[in-house]
Amino acid sequence: MQILVLLALFVSISAFLSYGIACFVSSKLVPEFNRYGVGKLRMLIGGLEILGALGQLAGLYASWLLFLSSACLAILMLCAIGIRLKIKDPLAASIPAAVLLLVNMFLAIVTFNS
Repeated sequence: MQILVLLALFVSISAFLSYGIACFVSSKLVPEFNRYGVGKLRMLIGGLEILGALGQLAGLYASWLLFLSSACLAILMLCAIGIRLKIKDPLAASIPAAVLLLVNMFLAIVTFNS
């Protein structure tokens, strides 16, 4: 189980750190966030993703922080899926958010139960 948790952590931290940083530095994401209807929240969302990833990293030493970070990132991905459904994106466009939702739900559940 430990290797599965570490793999899930690697996937989550990598994804959220890279996408969170991209929210600040990539001009390609501006039209995407505008299309989602949350253009003004791009920096906030990116900051939350970076904060969540760093919280998961720190959660290796404090399990309550891993639980909190994973649960919050799962909620963020649930909102991302909701936005994609609202703007009628193809269902396949929600797959990355759905995978990250499941990964972070797994991490939150495993951490809560330990």
